[in-house]
Amino acid sequence: MDISLNLPESREDHSRKLSLLQLSAILLGVVALGFLVYSSLTSHHDGAQGGHGAADHAPSAWAILPFAGVLLSIAVLPLLSVTEHWWESNQNRLMVALGFAGIALGYYWVAYGAEKVVSVLDHAILAEYIPFIVLLFSLYVISGGISLKGDLAAHPTTNTGFLAVGALIASFVGTTGASMLLIRPLLSTNSERRHVKHTVIFFIFLVSNIGGCLLPIGDPPLFLGYLRGVNFLWTLGLWAPWAVTCVLLLVVYFVWDTIAYRKETLRDLIIDEVRLRKLSLGGSLNLLWLVGVVLCVALVKPGEAFLGLGFEPFPFMRELMMLGLVVLSLRTTKKQIRRDNKFNYHAILEVAALFVGIFICMQIPIEILRASGGTLEPLLSSPSRFYWATGVLSSFLDNAPTYVVFFETASSMTPEDATGVVALAGGGRILENLLVAISLGAVFMGAMTYIGNGPNFMVKSIAEQAGVKMPSFFGFMIYSVGILVPLFIVVTLVFL
Repeated sequence: MDISLNLPESREDHSRKLSLLQLSAILLGVVALGFLVYSSLTSHHDGAQGGHGAADHAPSAWAILPFAGVLLSIAVLPLLSVTEHWWESNQNRLMVALGFAGIALGYYWVAYGAEKVVSVLDHAILAEYIPFIVLLFSLYVISGGISLKGDLAAHPTTNTGFLAVGALIASFVGTTGASMLLIRPLLSTNSERRHVKHTVIFFIFLVSNIGGCLLPIGDPPLFLGYLRGVNFLWTLGLWAPWAVTCVLLLVVYFVWDTIAYRKETLRDLIIDEVRLRKLSLGGSLNLLWLVGVVLCVALVKPGEAFLGLGFEPFPFMRELMMLGLVVLSLRTTKKQIRRDNKFNYHAILEVAALFVGIFICMQIPIEILRASGGTLEPLLSSPSRFYWATGVLSSFLDNAPTYVVFFETASSMTPEDATGVVALAGGGRILENLLVAISLGAVFMGAMTYIGNGPNFMVKSIAEQAGVKMPSFFGFMIYSVGILVPLFIVVTLVFL
């Protein structure tokens, strides 16, 4: 009898499997790059025959493979026993993200030349990734210096109250700021309970996404709309779909949590009732720095005079000012406050590592969408179609550039003599019903996946550090499709 079959796998065997996996990944990457090179050469040849230069043709449809690879890595690698622990390292995540980014840039090099690679990096990293990650980093660090301590009885009413407050303040301090401010006290309140996963999922739905649709500072897509001339207060007109969606979600959550509460053991419920501490706020000076970040986002706009002082902000002035506020936060906050928060940089580094690859790889599908603008117009014949098209793509692409693509498409479809339009500060016009659809789709459906909006990943990471076993990428989508899609259908029928 061969008893070796029943023995646990040795470290050598595990390392050998991992080495084989790494070698397989390298080989697959080489094959994928070779395939994309062949595809790009074929596409270039076809474009030349049609009388267009290399700079004029859209990327091949096959070129979205690196972007698909990043998404599949995020979805699959945490589920495989051989890569489950390996994937926990942010260094390994960065390696995977940069690997797929390298394949995408290799395609651009062959298809368009070195100048295109420089242009893509300039747009993806300098124009999008750096402002994105600096804003998230600033809100993450400053919010981490605000200690909202306490351990309330984790009743369904208490948890529902946390979610309601988060949804209310998300538009005014940003979804990242609200998420980082409230997720730790919510986890602390529920630390005696065993059924907590659903609470974090609804937190991502409400606080990290849907709650941020009332002001441009609430969510990045709306901020880009503001920079393109939408009035700062126009988004307040979205209050009705915001309120209906939030209320319905809170009702669903309350019923769900009530059922979950009854499944808790009597021992855990008694401990939860006994271990109580009133809420107390520490590091309140960080609220001032948080307001400062919001003002930086709202007032420091490239291309426009700074506060009427006669000079335009220099490149990355806004980001440098936000980082200055981070330094002030670190200098003026007692170290004990961050220790009480169990603050560390793991969650934001996870976002930084993965999204650098996502931002580079997603340039290809974004370019394909832009090049297809003329063919998209017949398909986008109603606000509801704009809503679902923007929302579905925002679930898997970053919702900010997706918003811009459909914003530009809708602007180009607005007739000169149309009524019911929003006049833009730069002189343009856009049909208001289409702008409503695009705004709601980008913000609401960012909640559909972990990568739909930056705070989603951070909340997931913090919850896992607190011992909550969060669902996988596809597992989370089962919740979002089952809970959110019916509500989004209601929004479509009532408001669009």
